[in-house]
Amino acid sequence: MAKGKVGQTVESLGDYLKEQRLASRLSLRQLAQQAGVSNPYLSQIERGLRKPSADVLQQIAKALRISAEQLYLRAGIVSPEPGTTSTVELAVLADPGLTERQKQSLLDVYQSFLALNDQPTEEK
Repeated sequence: MAKGKVGQTVESLGDYLKEQRLASRLSLRQLAQQAGVSNPYLSQIERGLRKPSADVLQQIAKALRISAEQLYLRAGIVSPEPGTTSTVELAVLADPGLTERQKQSLLDVYQSFLALNDQPTEEK
């Protein structure tokens, strides 16, 4: 059975996280504790079975001492095209006053506006 784009994104994120964890010489349990997530949940993320929220990615990035933005890109939360990851996207993701659902809704609206602006206009 072929995996969709989301499945591939989550799987590559998991592989990347595992590589970073091993490079940091941390066990799965140690990273889970430092990131404030459960050991089974982190294991599921690494195996590509779960897609973590932006907040969880931020906690993991902090524990691994790597860029949260890099994890957002790998998770498909922000766009990987050069010049398209904006400060708007990063500000929304970093805002502690918003829930995960609100963050995703804002990013969806923002992306729809950008896509609308990229459409060719009809000349009259």
